[in-house]
Amino acid sequence: MRRVLVVEDNSDNMILISDVLNSLGYQVLAAKDGEEGIQSARSEKPDLILMDLSLPRVDGWTATRTIKNDPGLAQTPIIALTAHAMVGDRERALEAGCNDYVSKPINMRDLTAKLRQYLG
Repeated sequence: MRRVLVVEDNSDNMILISDVLNSLGYQVLAAKDGEEGIQSARSEKPDLILMDLSLPRVDGWTATRTIKNDPGLAQTPIIALTAHAMVGDRERALEAGCNDYVSKPINMRDLTAKLRQYLG
């Protein structure tokens, strides 16, 4: 079973995303801030990470850079999930190391397509 780490501080979003992932047959790993996301990525080695960018303690931009700089995690796909939908935000997420970008509110059809693209 493919494992997806969801780094999201909003409990409603976490529940919604987890329900969708579970319904698609993925195992969900959860982290509520960037620091916990980095630790979970290192200990759990997920197949894919969904990363909110506006997080407490360590933001998603920094967490993504930290994960991508870890040789054991550098190839792990990271999809940014963010309300940052201004001009340049997608590019900024990609520069931080995200492989892809989904703006909030999340279109579940788009998210599902991206999951299948990266996880098969």
